[in-house]
Amino acid sequence: MTTPLTIYLVVTPGVLLLDYAGPAEALRMAHDLGASLVLHTCGPRPDVNTSLGTQLTGLDPLPQPLSPNSLVLITGNSHEREDYATPAAQQVVRWLQTAMRPDTRLGSICSGALLLAMAGQLNGLRCTTHHMLLDDLQALAPTAQVQADRIFVDAGRVLTSAGITTGIDLALYIVEQVAGAALAAQVARRLVMYTRRGPNDPQLSPWLAHRNHMHPAVHRAQDAIAQSLSQDPAHRWSLPELADMACVSPRHLSRLFMLHTGISVVDYQQQLRMTRARELLTQQPALTQEQLAEACGFGSARDFRRVWQRWVSINTPSMNS
Repeated sequence: MTTPLTIYLVVTPGVLLLDYAGPAEALRMAHDLGASLVLHTCGPRPDVNTSLGTQLTGLDPLPQPLSPNSLVLITGNSHEREDYATPAAQQVVRWLQTAMRPDTRLGSICSGALLLAMAGQLNGLRCTTHHMLLDDLQALAPTAQVQADRIFVDAGRVLTSAGITTGIDLALYIVEQVAGAALAAQVARRLVMYTRRGPNDPQLSPWLAHRNHMHPAVHRAQDAIAQSLSQDPAHRWSLPELADMACVSPRHLSRLFMLHTGISVVDYQQQLRMTRARELLTQQPALTQEQLAEACGFGSARDFRRVWQRWVSINTPSMNS
């Protein structure tokens, strides 16, 4: 049985509340929807003041030892230059230097990257933080490759997000890694958001694109298409089937879909199938066109090639014939 991912959300006195609450809620929703996640909120003190003057109480202590397959996620602060000079913040720095397991991943939200830098955890790595703190981060980690134009950066063992709300983008990325793109899209819908979420790509993810609307029937159809690609990729949705899922007529669904997403039902399905194909090629470069066609719900390799040539850029990994 796969070991769940244990996520430790670390907060320090003066925590910027949205840095904590946004990602925490996204991860909590994912857990409730079935993602294999275990969440803990911990810190150097059992109670901390937040940026809004309220308190977070009943925090777990900084764990010793960490669980296997864990992710330590450092949240940001509202007045980081002052807050990170306090004994409590410096306790977190020492803990980051001494308590990490070889398999522990690290992450930060907004100014939390500064604590990772103080602990020497960003040396030589690509990373980012809030745009107003990029120079501070570079000064604390002179050998780091600080990125100024990224929502977040995945450097392998270490994940860093930019300012404040990008912590939610990072949380959705973590959810996708643990539980798949369909569940991440479901969480994004519950949050009523669409997001740029690629680690090194400023473009919208196709899994979450065309979801910045509020029409429930269209969302039901989109959910059905996305979920089937992960659970039953061979299933090819007909318009009447999708309309039945959406509780509207086929003609009405076609009109609603184009009105609210700017794309047709067929084009939306094809884009997601091509996204799935690119993901599979990245993971398994030896897959043949016939195998990709079957895995992505196409009737034949010929149909797959026709759609591939229409939607996929030249920068996509090449296929085997």
